[in-house]
Order: sequence, then structure tokens, then C-alpha cells
Amino acid sequence: MAAAAAAAVGGPQPPQAEVPAPGLALDKAATAAHLKAALSRPDNRAGAEELQALLERVLSAERPLAAAADGEEAAAAGGGGGPGAAEEEALEWCKCLLAGGGGYDEFCAAVRAYDPAALCGLVWTANFVAYRCRTCGISPCMSLCAECFHQGDHTGHDFNMFRSQAGGACDCGDSNVMRESGFCKRHQIKSSSNIPCVPKDLLMMSEFVLPRFIFCLIQYLREGYNEPADVPSEKDLNKVLQLLEPQISFLEDLTKMGGAMRSVLTQVLTNQQNYKDLTSGLGENACARKSHEKYLIALKSSGLTYPEDKLVYGIQEPSAGASTLAVQGFASAAGTLGQLDSSDEEDQDGSQGLGKRKRVKLSSNTKDQSIMDVLKHKSFLEELLFWTIKYEFPQKMVTFLLNMLPDQEYKVAFTKTFVQHYAFIMKTLKKSHESDTMSNRIVHISVQLFSNEELARQVTEECQLLDIMVTVLLYMMESCLIKSELQDEENSLHVVVNCGEALLKNNTYWPLVSDFINILSHQSVAKRFLEDHGLLVTWMNFVSFFQGMNLNKRELNEHVEFESQTYYAAFAAELEACAQPMWGLLSHCKVRETQEYTRNVVRYCLEALQDWFDAINFVDEPAPNQVTFHLPLHRYYAMFLSKAVKCQELDLDSVLPDQEMLMKLMIHPLQIQASLAEIHSNMWVRNGLQIKGQAMTYVQSHFCNSMIDPDIYLLQVCASRLDPDYFISSVFERFKVVDLLTMASQHQNTVLDAEHERSMLEGALTFLVILLSLRLHLGMSDDEILRAEMVAQLCMNDRTHSSLLDLIPENPNPKSGIIPGSYSFESVLSAVADFKAPVFEPGGSMQQGMYTPKAEVWDHEFDPVMVILRTVYRRDVQSAMDRYTAFLKQSGKFPGNPWPPYKKRTPLHPSYKGLMRLLHCKTLHIVLFTLLYKILMDHQNLSEHVLCMVLYLIELGLENSAEEESDEEASACGPERCHDSWFPGSNLVSNMRHFINYVRVRVPETAPEVKRDSLASTSSDSLGSLQNSGTAQVFSLVAERRKKFQEIINRSNSEANQVVRPKTSSKWSAPGSAPQLTTAILEIKESILSLLIKLHHKLSGKQNSYYPPWLDDIEILIQPEIPKYSHGDGITAVERILLKAALQSRMNKRIIEEICRKVTPPVPPKKITAAEKKTLDKEERRQKARERQQKLLAEFASRQKSFMETAMDVDSPESDIPMEITTAEPQVSEAVYDCVICGQSGPSSEDRPTGLVVLLQASSVLGQCRDNIEPKKLPISEEEQIYPWDTCAAVHDVRLSLLQRYFKDSSCLLAVSIGWEGGVYVQTCGHTLHIDCHKSYMESLRNDQVLQGFSVDKGEFTCPLCRQFANSVLPCYPGSNVENNLWQRPSNKSIHDLIKEVEELQGRPGAFPVSMSSETNLSKEMESVMKDIKNTTQKKYRDYSKTPGSPDNDFLFMYSVARTNLELELIHRGGNLCSGGASTAGKRSCLNQLFHVLALHMRLYSIDSEYNPWRKLTQLLEEMSSQLGNEEQQPEVPILYHDVTSLLLIQILMMPQPLHKDHFTCIVKVLFTLLYTQGLVALSVKCNEEDRSAWKHTGTLKKNTCDAEKSYEVLLSFVISELSKGKLYHEEGTQECATIIPVAWSPESMEKYLQDFCLPFLRITSLLQHHLFGEDLPSCQEEEEFSVLSSCLGLLPTFYQTEHPFISASCLDWPVPAFDIISQWCFEINSFTERHAEQGKALLIQESKWKLPHLLQLPENYNTIFQYYHRKTCSVCTKVPKDPAVCLVCGTFVCLKGLCCKQQSYCECVLHSQNCGAGTGIFLLINASVIIIIRGHRFCLWGSVYLDAHGEEDRDLRRGKPLYICKERYKVLEQQWISHTFDHINKRWGPHYNGL
Repeated sequence: MAAAAAAAVGGPQPPQAEVPAPGLALDKAATAAHLKAALSRPDNRAGAEELQALLERVLSAERPLAAAADGEEAAAAGGGGGPGAAEEEALEWCKCLLAGGGGYDEFCAAVRAYDPAALCGLVWTANFVAYRCRTCGISPCMSLCAECFHQGDHTGHDFNMFRSQAGGACDCGDSNVMRESGFCKRHQIKSSSNIPCVPKDLLMMSEFVLPRFIFCLIQYLREGYNEPADVPSEKDLNKVLQLLEPQISFLEDLTKMGGAMRSVLTQVLTNQQNYKDLTSGLGENACARKSHEKYLIALKSSGLTYPEDKLVYGIQEPSAGASTLAVQGFASAAGTLGQLDSSDEEDQDGSQGLGKRKRVKLSSNTKDQSIMDVLKHKSFLEELLFWTIKYEFPQKMVTFLLNMLPDQEYKVAFTKTFVQHYAFIMKTLKKSHESDTMSNRIVHISVQLFSNEELARQVTEECQLLDIMVTVLLYMMESCLIKSELQDEENSLHVVVNCGEALLKNNTYWPLVSDFINILSHQSVAKRFLEDHGLLVTWMNFVSFFQGMNLNKRELNEHVEFESQTYYAAFAAELEACAQPMWGLLSHCKVRETQEYTRNVVRYCLEALQDWFDAINFVDEPAPNQVTFHLPLHRYYAMFLSKAVKCQELDLDSVLPDQEMLMKLMIHPLQIQASLAEIHSNMWVRNGLQIKGQAMTYVQSHFCNSMIDPDIYLLQVCASRLDPDYFISSVFERFKVVDLLTMASQHQNTVLDAEHERSMLEGALTFLVILLSLRLHLGMSDDEILRAEMVAQLCMNDRTHSSLLDLIPENPNPKSGIIPGSYSFESVLSAVADFKAPVFEPGGSMQQGMYTPKAEVWDHEFDPVMVILRTVYRRDVQSAMDRYTAFLKQSGKFPGNPWPPYKKRTPLHPSYKGLMRLLHCKTLHIVLFTLLYKILMDHQNLSEHVLCMVLYLIELGLENSAEEESDEEASACGPERCHDSWFPGSNLVSNMRHFINYVRVRVPETAPEVKRDSLASTSSDSLGSLQNSGTAQVFSLVAERRKKFQEIINRSNSEANQVVRPKTSSKWSAPGSAPQLTTAILEIKESILSLLIKLHHKLSGKQNSYYPPWLDDIEILIQPEIPKYSHGDGITAVERILLKAALQSRMNKRIIEEICRKVTPPVPPKKITAAEKKTLDKEERRQKARERQQKLLAEFASRQKSFMETAMDVDSPESDIPMEITTAEPQVSEAVYDCVICGQSGPSSEDRPTGLVVLLQASSVLGQCRDNIEPKKLPISEEEQIYPWDTCAAVHDVRLSLLQRYFKDSSCLLAVSIGWEGGVYVQTCGHTLHIDCHKSYMESLRNDQVLQGFSVDKGEFTCPLCRQFANSVLPCYPGSNVENNLWQRPSNKSIHDLIKEVEELQGRPGAFPVSMSSETNLSKEMESVMKDIKNTTQKKYRDYSKTPGSPDNDFLFMYSVARTNLELELIHRGGNLCSGGASTAGKRSCLNQLFHVLALHMRLYSIDSEYNPWRKLTQLLEEMSSQLGNEEQQPEVPILYHDVTSLLLIQILMMPQPLHKDHFTCIVKVLFTLLYTQGLVALSVKCNEEDRSAWKHTGTLKKNTCDAEKSYEVLLSFVISELSKGKLYHEEGTQECATIIPVAWSPESMEKYLQDFCLPFLRITSLLQHHLFGEDLPSCQEEEEFSVLSSCLGLLPTFYQTEHPFISASCLDWPVPAFDIISQWCFEINSFTERHAEQGKALLIQESKWKLPHLLQLPENYNTIFQYYHRKTCSVCTKVPKDPAVCLVCGTFVCLKGLCCKQQSYCECVLHSQNCGAGTGIFLLINASVIIIIRGHRFCLWGSVYLDAHGEEDRDLRRGKPLYICKERYKVLEQQWISHTFDHINKRWGPHYNGL
């Protein structure tokens, strides 16, 4: 075949291929079949040649196209789609040839049959939703596609769903990465055994065709790549890629055909012979030559050499075996070192400002260079990868290369190729503009290769993977090094990375680092790394680039101009590039056998540190005012030491350096600790906020165990091995508080301002306490550490489960195997904390499930030291103390303000015993003594915190006293030893009782001590002691430290140092500091014990308050653990210490008793100077002012509280406080209102009307009622759909349009109510204000520039008193309350008189009442509020008339507003009135005022008297025939088709207000007769023919009895006989009968039916009566609701006896003879059914049984929603939306923010909220699990109704844990929707600008 290929390339066109170029499909198939046959012969030479020629011609048809793509005018050259056609043609040919004459699809199917699908291998790109199961994963990178995950069984596993960031592939079926138990059903079967062998001829054509096809692709890529002088523009590259789209997709489809095809592709891609033949570029073919040249140019320009070109440099190509590298295609390049800089030329000019960069020459062994610069391609795969990199990893190519991975042979070949190109990848990445995208694609590939341990090991052994990675990383960082300015700026030789460079700032290095971390997680690879000394040296070299980066210099003069944010980059770099690989390596050093590795690391680490100290010229003093937080070398050293002692049983001293090195090692970490204190003392404020950011990041949970923990541990190690006096004095010197530690009351600090002294002293002492009591690396087990961390976090605040996981520092290397959420985490959590389930406050704030510490944790485990170490914000320490205080108060353990408790520590590991010597060194004792004295004497700059820490240190010393005072007697008899030192020995226990008499101090001349001194010297007794100056103690910390340092350095003259002791204070002072210090001698005569006892007196404020407890109860000394001492304040702490001191030694006990016997003189009161007095007065005045303020605030708060109780109970129906509007005293003639703005009260008048603060909103809640109890579910599969036919809104709509088809429009609009959708709901907070006050309030809001959550231009505001949202003011009608009493008295007029009166009153012309004939303020306001009401809803919800703008529309709209408000109130009461009473809804109802406004406007429209339905109800009309009107004119709506409730509202609103109770009752009685008749008609239609005739019969028999008109049987039979005259009962065929289920009607069931039919009307009417006349609603049982309401409405005659079973008909009170009026009503229906029998029946009013509205029912598990909707396509734009959402009211699926579905600038959610909820929308955001509320022009995030197992929301599904519905939350949401209180309860609203 090779020969054939050569011939085909070179020779002229062979004659056999006489296929016409545009050949039809048929020809192609025939040719293909012919060729296949030719190739199947044993001698297939001719066939092969023929095929080659054909391919050559077909595939080169594309050549001109590529050339065109080079030029700019690609499109022009292509002409009318020519190029596309040629490509298509070529692909068609390939498909035909592969199929060998058959159909391509059949061929695909045939190949798939041979797929041994053991692996899933599905490749996905970014944003794909995948799963990760930690229980099943071996590698932490394991991931599964959704399908495999759901097919497998992961119940009870620790899994989560995640959105892929970089892309990935499914690992199902790969046992290297996951356990087989987790495989899904498809990939469990090891199917390779039973798959038949692939027949040879099936894939034969593929083996011939594919090499040419791939070569063609490569040529294409070569030609498309233009290497101009500058970087090729993305545009050109993308153009080429677009053209290649079909080809690459074709290859991708091939990979999906399964294993058989993949192995053919592998053969083709890795076959070196094929590659050589096709691409050598040696043939005569010009095209091929040109393309080969382009390939060589591309190589060269990438800074790579092609091995053959080496001859140019005069270097022989070594023979194949000479170098292992050459075999792998690296080719050793000995002399190319010189060209190192050439490849990095473009970086050279990056930051000239930083001084010429210094390049670090790497170890010049040849291998590095070859790694960096040489590439040789030997197969298609290698060159394909080269171009993939060159084109910056196009997604399609990446997917194709990854899709091949299930083929094992390919996987190995590809991994080797990838490693071979590693250096090139790094170079391309560095230059790339799109480094983010590219990084993701690189990791997408590498994570698939390197997560597999077997593969990683193989590549490490065969291709030197580790060498390559480390070298490449080193080279990468080399390009951004600058000179370090740490310590010795001029002469420093150290270089560090520059954090401002893009490489670090954009995190460009992360793909390479993450690969490195990934391979180090494999034990076999990590071992090779730890054994290879050369690699370790190189790696330490790499780490030292980060040592001391991002140096901060303290600004001393002015604030820094530009706050650099480089510290993010620095912390990220240290964590990712240094710490994570370190944790990876540490995880393999767990057992004794790995000691050697630790020794290696420690050795090279120390070497690197020594080099670093030399490079920065470090001796012993750190440069002042500098700090770097980055010391990775120190931290490597510390962590490996810790591991060595903890796990490998190494002897610590064997890996420690000499003393001098230890002294150097401790300096920089100590400098960081001191700087932390300085930063918190605000000494670095001029450096801006970023320095605080660094201090916080350093201790923050993700960084602390790679930063502060190792630093503290290293300091602990140094402290345990260095001289304790030296260490202690170093600490105080670093913290700059040496000068403060003097007995004198005044001092001068040369290095610190006075205002910082206190906090720095606190910092120094706190640091010592942490250093001495922290045991994280000194012997705690992992579980103890976890427990301590958890307790510390829980003590600061209650925490959610996820925030605990986040806050507890785990091992930062995710691959180290310590998994958060592991078994121990959960068990420790349940041991230390209680779960508080999420609660709901009626205010609507959603609580999450929280964990809170158990009582015994507060009691025994609360550890302030750990809390201080772990707090990022200082306020958290306070929070922990507050919670601790609260616990002690609650449990009655301690009432006052407690001090932090002292906690017993876990035992120290023996290696670190030396640490405790710090507590037993004289220097510390002197400091403690001095501080106790200063506190007792009230010197300045000391605080309770200082005392607390001092006592803590004393207590630590007592707890850890080494030897049980064997030297007690010895010390007594050696007085000469303590001649010139403060304390006799170094043991705290014995030093505590040592009395110090005189101290010599240096003080400023102004100090009071100087004067006192001269006094003392005159008195005789002190004179003697002063002569002997030996007794006066002198002490200088600095001198002490210097001396010790010298000692350590000059070990040789050890005998000399016994003598050296400076007598005078050789105080080191900064040059230029004030020298006028004089020496004074103070008389002290105290010991630590005596100071403690005096302190006790001082703290308790009583003389002799301390009494040794053991004198009363000797037991105390035997069992010292007494709970009474464990919690308390300073007094308790002092008692506890004295008790411990007495326990430790008999002498101490005796001395304490002695001190207590001497009656102590009172502590002298301080003399108050005039200046001090002034400040004291000031303080006192301030205090008084503060108290006054408190008082006022308290008063205000109580007022507000009482107001809140009356006004704000949105959800508490218990409190029943009547509204302020109706005053109780009957004497007052007019209602009085309070204006909440001006505070005046008075009646509402026409000139100055008062109004109610109201919120008007359109609502479609009523329309969502359904007549079906079965709840609607949210659809979660294609089969489930929601149809809105059965909603209340839909039914009413249908009814109205049906009426409008057959009847007169104006009459139709009186027969129904609208407002089921888009009705206007009016609610108030119950506060009133003058309308003119309101206007000025609105003006002030308009001028207020503060951003409010509402729009003032739309009239929105918040109630000035209760801040409830509102948008209008409803005027109160001036009128009295007493009137009501007159109006309500029942008169004894007959019903006929009343009917007449009603008719007359309605007939009056509808002007405003006379007083209002002139335009008064009130009438204006009434009009404006009516306008507001109209504008609240959209036009489509107001206009139902066929003639637009007809007054009937307004009429209908106005009475429907009343209807909407009544119906909604009924729903808020639960759909019935059984509970009675003035409910919450009633309390803040404004129906009374609303009725006045509506009535005034309704009366402007008069109904012609002949059309007034009132007449049809109350009079018999003479000539019935004329009623039918002319044929051509549409008739009016028959009265039986009228909605009775609508009629009621029309009648009442047409009456002049206020209404007489009599008239109201009269109207109700009349309407009840109509309603009852409608019920009878409906009943008669419901039953069948036999029932009807039976009833007709029984009724006629009783017709002549006395109360026939009140017997339903009689009336029913009459109705039936009347209606039988028409066609209403005529069944159209028999299908009708089938639908009516034969029910056996009993009298009871009929009675029940009629009552249910009438109830809705009675409920609304009773509510109306309650609001208009203020009558209470009685409460009752459900079964008696009818009778109670009817008697309350006055329908039941008062003399009605209750013995009989109640009959609804007894409420009837016919105004005219019943039978006449009924027949008149039936006549109308009959005449209609003559023509339209069907519709006639449909229009009869049915029994309305609407259930309460509900939101859709949601599934239990969120995953079911997510899986269905997140891939669902939108019905409008048919794309999968980026942010899908679903409406919880109707289930519509919408695109949130989707521009695809935008209509006239409204996005889909906003549009839907207007159509579905008249401006209110409730949407569930699928990808975030959060609910969003849209209300008009605003929106808010409501929260989530799905919580995880720990009661937490998972917004944006970041954690991906399973979520379950929280029924309570959903109830709250539904409640807010029904009660329209979203605006009041949710606080955070923002405008959406129609963009949702």
C-alpha cells in the first residue's frame, strides 16, 4: 500500500478512475462497491492504486478552498457557496467508500453491533451537569454522567451534583477510577467475552480511506495556519476551524460507532509508516511540499526545533539507541542551551519598570533543554495534537481526541504524546489571549489521563513525566521573576515571582500545577519524586521563587496612593503551587518505612533555606517595617517535621539544624505574628485595606493550615530547642513593647506610639498564650483536632452544616483522601452540637437549619485560645464570649461577666517537652511580675485583657511545672546565688513566693518616682539598704537577648559567659530618641503571690476579700478539680491560681496564709489632678447624656412595639383589636381620624378630607380557584400537562363570551362579574392621613435622592408610621357613626313599601349629593382614587364590551371591584364564615370606604328604568310577547341567567349612601327568591325524565296548601311544568343521558343541593352587611352555616321554630305571587331554548363549588424537577434556556432573562407574570432552586422551598446535595400569595426593568 500511496501522490492521474467528479450517489455507491470487491482479492494492488487516485482527486477538491481561507477574501473566492459544496462532496464520497457500496446508516449500525461497550466514556463540555460519588470514587476526580448515575445504585452514598467547569468524561465502567459496585446497569457486564469477532471486510475500506482523510485534515490545518510577525488573530484561526467543522464532526461520529471503529482509528493515528509516507513532503507534488514547509515554519516559530534541522547547528543526530530521550522523540540537544532566551523573547519587555529582570540560569544539564525545545512528530496523532495546541485547543478537536480514550492502546499512545508536547502546551498557554478557556480545555484532557494511577506510573517511567513537569513549571515561573527587596534591598541576590504579572494574576499556571498535584496523588509516582534527589533540588528551587513574594512595606507618612490587589495572586499561588503539592507528598509519608523520604525533603529544604538567608544577607535583625506572609520553604520544613514526629517516629533532633539556624528560622514567622498585631492595632492603616485583607486571608479557613498553623508550629519547635530567656525577650522585642515593661509609672517607647502600646502588649501576651497552649501539631490526634476546630466555630456562632464544612480547615489538597463530610465529621458533629430545625417567623424571614453547641461543650470544651486563633474578624471573639456569658446566666452557673475559661490541654508529645521551659524562665517571670505590679498600681495602657493573659500564663506555668519542687530547701540555703538576679531559680512555683524589695529603673526626669526617691533617701532605714545596690534589681530585656545571642554564637568561650552580666541597663535606643532618663530606685517589697492577693482585693473592691479556702475545708487540697472555679471572672481566676500554687508546694501554702493574716492597708486612692478631674466631669456628663438617650429610646421602642402589635400581625389571627377608625363612644357624632403625618385628629371633611393608606394591586388569585379537590401537580414528564380549563377564570370567561354571542351586550355586562383575573384588590394598614399631608409627603419623597425600593413617580410610598408599602389613599366619606344606629333600626314597613322605596331611590338622577355639586376637594380625591383603581389593572382586564369605551364597561368594572374584594376576603377566612368574628382581614378592611367611592361613581350611570332588573324581579309584566323584542334585535339576558351576587352589588351600589338597613334586607329577600328559583331550575336539569315527572306529580298535589310558596316540592314541580313547555329538557340524542349519572334523589339530598347552591351568595351578602353596618358575624358549625347566615340576614322569619328539620325554602319571601313570577322568568328561557337548546342548558347557573386557590403541588425530591426541566427546550424559541424557570401558579415553562423570547422589550417572565397573575408572578428558577417573585415593576428573591438533609437552602445548587421539599415553607409562600402580602413581608425589592 505504501508504494501505491507514493505512486498516487507523485504520478499523473491513472486512467482507471473514470468516475465523473460530480458523480451521482448511485455512481458513488457503485464505485465504492467495485473498489471494495477489488480490494478483497488476494492481490489487491490494482484496487489500492485505484482507490488512492480516487481519494487524491476527491479530497484535493478542497485545496483551493483552504487557499482562499488564507486570504481575506475567502467568501469572495468561494463564490456562491462553491467551497461548501466541494466539502460536502468529499464527505459524501468518504461515507460511501467506508460503507463499501452499502448505505452509510446501515454500515454504522453494523459496526455498532461489534461494540464491546465496557466503558461509558461520554465526553462533555463546560456547564454540563454531572455527578460525583465519593463513596464509589477511587480517584477524587471521578465523575458520572446523569444517565449512568441514575442507572446505578447510590442510595445513602455521599454524592453531589455539579456543573462541570472545564468539561469532563464519564468514568462509568473504569475500575481504575471507581469501584465496580457503582457501575450502572449498562456497564456492569464485562461484555468483551460474548461480542463476536469483527468480520475482516466490514472495516477494510476504513483502513484504506481514513489515513488519507486524516492527512487531508492535517494539510488543511497546516495551510490555514498563517504565522505572521505578530500572534495570529483569533479571527483567522476561528475561520479555519469553522470550515473544518464538518470534517471533525465526521471523525467524532466515527468514534461514537464503538470499539471496533475506534481500534481502526487508533491504528491509523498511531501508524508511523503511514505518516512517513504521506507527510514527508519529498514527492513532486507541489501542494504536499508547500504544506510540509509550512509545518516546519510553524515548528520553528514556536521556538521548537525539528530534530532533522539539527544538522544546521552542526550537531550529529545521535543513533537511535544512544539516548533514551531520542527514542521517545525528544532528541538530545546538547548545544541549544544558548537559545533559551529566544523562546521567551516576548516576555523580556514586560515590566521594565522593575529594573532589568534577572534571569536565573537553570541547572544546565542537557535534558532540560531538550524538554523545552525539541519536538519530532512520528504519527498523525502527534501532529494532530500539535495543531490542536497551536490552534489553542478548539472544543471539537478536544472532544474528538477524548472520545477515543476508551480504546486502551490509544489511551497510552495519546498520553505519551501529550507528555511529549507538555512544554509546548505551556508556551502556547502563556501567549494565549484566552488563557481561561484554554486552561479549562487542557485540564479537560489531562485530568482524564493523569487520574489513572497505572497510566501515570507507566508514563513516569517511560517518558520522565516528573522531570518534564517540574522543568516546565520552573521555566514558566522563570519568565516573571524580579529581584527580592526583602531585608537587604541593594545586595539581595534572591529573586521572587512578581505577583503583578498576568501569569500569576490570572492564575494561568493552574492547569500545569493541577496536573502536578494530580500525579503526586498516586503513591508510586510520589515515591519516585521523593527518592529523586535531583528533582527535589529543582522543586525546592521552584518553591524558593515564592519565598518572600509580595513584600509589604509599612507606609509611615501618607496613605498609599494605589492599593495593589496583588495579594490575591500571592495567596493563591502559594496555596496552589506550593502548599497543595506539599500536602500531596505528605499524604504518602504516613508510615515508618517512609522516613527516608522525609529526611530527603528536610535536607534539601534546609539547604534551600540556608541559600535564601545567604541571598538576602540575613544575620539576626529583620529589617524594620517589612513583612511578607509567604514563607513556603519554612512551611515545607515545618510540615515535614510534624509528619516525621507524628507518623514516622523519627527523632526530632536528628532532623533539626544547629542553634544558629534555628534562631534564623524563627525570625520571619515571628515577624508575621508581630505584624498581625500591628495590623490589628491600626499601625498599617496607611497601606490601605488590602493589608487587612492579607492578615485575614492568612488565618482564613482555607489557608490557615498551610500558613499560620505551620508558622506557629515552627515557632513552637524553635522555642522548645532555643534558650527560653532569649526566645521570650525576642518576642517582646519583635512586638515593640520592651520599653513598656518597666516598674516605673512613666516611660518612653522609642519604637511605638503610646496609643498602640496597649494593643501590642495584648498581642504579645496573646501570642505567647497561643504558642504555649496550642497542641495542633504537638500531640493531638486527627479526631481531637477536628473536634477542637468544630467547637471553636460553633462557639462563635450557630452554623449551618455547609458553612461548618467550609470553615473547618481540611487538608487543602483535595486528593489527600481526607474528605470533608466523612464519617468522623458527622459523628463529631453529633457529639458536640444539637440541630435546630429551620423555623418560620411570621415576619417571613427564612431560617436555615442550624447547629448549636451542646451545654456540656460550653461547660468543658469552650476554648478561647482556639477561637482567637481561628477568628478572621475580631468581633467573632466577642460573639463567642457573649454566647458563653449567656449560657452561664441561663444555666445559673455564673451571673456576672465571666472571663474566658481556662481549658486543660491534651498532653504534649515528648519531643516537644522543651516548650514548657518558656514558662519557667526568669525573663518571663520578671515580665509577669512587672505587669501584675503595674496593673495593681493602675499604670496607663493596661487592660483587663492583659491581666487575663498574665493570669493565663501563670496558670499554664503551674499546670506544667516540671519537678515537684525538690529544690525547695536547697534554694533557701543558697542566698549567695541570688545576689544579683531577680529570682532565685527558674521554677515558677518557687519564684512565685520570692519577695523583691527594690528595683532600679530608668525614668524620664518628670516622673513622680524621681521626687519620691529623694524623700526615701533621707529616711534612715532605707538608706542602709540603698548602700547595698545589689539588692535593687536592674533588668533590660534587650541586653538579655543580645547577650544570649552572643552566647549561642560564640560557644567556645563558654566559661566567660558566667561572669558577664551588665549591671546598668545597656538600653538600646533608636538614634535621636530623648536621652534625659535618670535612674531611680523603687521600693516594691512584693512577691507574685502577694500581688495576686492584693489584686483579688482590688477586683472585688473589698478589703481582705481573700481567705484561703483550705483553712475551712482541707478536702480541697486532696481533690482539686472543683467545678465552682471553672467558670467566673477575674476573682475566680485569682482564687483558682492561688489554690493551684498552694497545692504545688507547702511553702506557697504557708506564705499565702501569712500574707492573708497581715491586714493589708487599703490601696492608696489616686490623687486627682485638675486635668484629670476635667476629663472625669466630661465622662460623667457623657454618661448622663447616654442614660437620657437610653430612656428616650426605650420609650420610643415600647411605643413602637405596642403599635406593631396592633398593626403588623399579617399572619396572626388571634389578636383582635378593632380598627382605629370606628370609635366606640356613641356620643360622638362623627368618626374621628388621626393623621399619622401631622398628628392631629379630627373628622374627615369635604374641604380637608382624610384618607386611608391603601395598596391597590391587580390580582388573579380568584381565577385560580378550581372545582376539583385533586391538587394540580407540577408536570415532571412529557406526558403530564396542565390545562387551565377548570379554573374559575376560564369558566367565567367562557360564560361571558357565550352570553355575548346571543344577547344584548349592555345587558350581558350586567349579568356577570369580571375581575376573576386582574381584579383590583384593595388593602390597608389601617392608618389614616390628611390628603394634603400626603401630597407634601410624596413631594419630599420625590426630592429625596436616596434609592428606595419603590418608584415615587408611580405614586408608591411607604406608610409614614408602619412603613408598609402602599400606592394610593382612599378618601373617608364624611359621615357619622351614630347615623348608623338610626339607619339600622328595623322599621315595620311591609316588603311592598320597601320595594317601592328602593325603586324610587334608584331612579333618582345620579348626581353627587347636593353638597358636592361644586367640585370639592373630596370629590376630586374620589375621582383620582377611582382613576388609580382603573389604572391598577391592564386594559384587557377592564374592557369586555363589544363596543369599546361604552359606559357599561365602567359600570361592570366598578361593581366587580367590590365583588373581587369580598370574594378575596372570603378566601382569607378559609372559604366560609363558620369562624365568624371580625377576622384579621376584617380588621384592616377598607370595604366601607371603598363602597362609598364606588357608589358615588356608579350613580353617575343611571340604568333606564325599563332595563333595571329590579322591575323584573318585583313586578309582573303584562304583555310577555313584547318582551321578546324584534327578531333582528338581540334579546336581553333572561333573569334566570343573571349572576345573583352581581345583581346584589348593582342594586346596592345604585342606592344613595349611606344605605338603610331595611332597604338592604329588602334587596336581599327579593334576590333570594331568584336565587332559589335558579337552584330549582338547575336541579331539574340535573335529574332525569322519570324523576322529573314524579316530582311534577307530587308537587301539583300540594299546590293548594297554605304555604305552597314556601315548599320546594311545589315550586320545583311548577318550574318543571313551566320549563317543559320549552325545549330545555329535550335530550339531543342519547349521548346526554350517558353523562348524567342517575342519582337517587332523596328529599335530604335535594335540600342539601339547594343549600349548597345558595350558600356562596349568603356568605358574600353577610360579609357585605358586616362591613356596611358593622354587625358581627356569628360563628357556627359547618352544617348549620346556612341557617345561621339566613337568620343573620333577616331572611328567616323571627317566629320560626327550630324543632323541625331546617328547610331552606322557609326563607323565601315572595314580593309577588310566586307562580306568576316564576312562569314569567321561565318564559324567557323557553323562548331562548326554542332556538338554542344546547346553549340554553349550558348557560343555566350551576352550583358553584369553588375550592380555595392553591399553588401547584411540587414533588418531594428536587432532582425530579431539575432533571426534567434543565434540559427541556422552550416552547417559544425551541432552545434550551440558559436560565430556565417555571411558573408555580400555572406550570408554564419560561426563559428567565432570555433575549430569545423577548416581546416589545418585555422578557418572558415579566410578560408571563402579567398574563398569568396580572403582574404577580411566582417562578421557580430551575438552576438555582430559588423562588423569585415579580410584583409589577419590582422583583425579589424569595428564598427556596427545597432544603437539604440539614435544613439548608442550596442556592445555585453549588453544593449539589439532594434537596427535599419543605412543606412549611411552601405553605408560607402560598399564604403570602393568597393574602397578597408579598409587598409587606419581603424586604429586599429591586426594579427588574422588564429584563427577567
